[in-house]
Amino acid sequence: MTPLDKPTTPDPGAGPATPATPATSAATADDQSAVTQAALFDAFGGVRGTVETMLPGLLFVMIYTINKDVKMSAIAAGVVAVLLVIVRLARKDTVKHAFSGVFGVGVGVAFALFTGSAKGFYLPGMIYGVCLGLAFTLSALVGFPLLGVILGPVFKENLSWRTRNPGRKKAYVKASLAWGLIFLAKYAILFPLYWWGDETQLGWVLIALKLPPMVLAVYFTWVFLAKAPPPIDVIAEYEAEEAAHEAAKAAKAAEAGQPAQPGQSGRHKRV
Repeated sequence: MTPLDKPTTPDPGAGPATPATPATSAATADDQSAVTQAALFDAFGGVRGTVETMLPGLLFVMIYTINKDVKMSAIAAGVVAVLLVIVRLARKDTVKHAFSGVFGVGVGVAFALFTGSAKGFYLPGMIYGVCLGLAFTLSALVGFPLLGVILGPVFKENLSWRTRNPGRKKAYVKASLAWGLIFLAKYAILFPLYWWGDETQLGWVLIALKLPPMVLAVYFTWVFLAKAPPPIDVIAEYEAEEAAHEAAKAAKAAEAGQPAQPGQSGRHKRV
């Protein structure tokens, strides 16, 4: 069977292909940009996911600034994180962003209570951020961009960009490198404050740097992917191949005078 991502021989009776006009090209580019924007918005949680990520940490900093009580601040942040998950579960919304948030807050709460220091609440997230920045950077440098692994399922392309869509792979490399450098720059600012700065000052700077680097990284991702070739929908390819295979089996069975056996193809998804 001819791979669905390669051009097939045109039908001689179909007439000449209609050339794309500038308006058509612009519309296609706009559609690609809109699809990319929507996918990124969903992948990173949107406004609600961002609020849920920031709220527990903000509450911790506010309470600690007022009364300098690490235990009360940590418990309050942990309770709010759990309540956010409960609200999502009650509304039957997706909980992936809320669960990741409550896990991070939970580790921070444990460190804060164990060390008795507000800096303990911030340390696990800071270490995680540095590791993530290094992972993005190194994955881009070795040609296996982490962002492509994360966003591939969102765009229904899985890992097809690795071997079948070089322009898209290049975009993922650029975007992953942008994420890595932005994260590393952020923590190059925060760790000196952790070592030598005031606990309250560190908390407010960390909150201030929570959103802008993320927005900048997502913006660069959108710019690179919007200009890249469209993703190869491997899910649609698989379904089309399955349908064609079943149709061929049905036609062969009809010729032999036997009933077809649907759903027995045993074919595997190709990425």
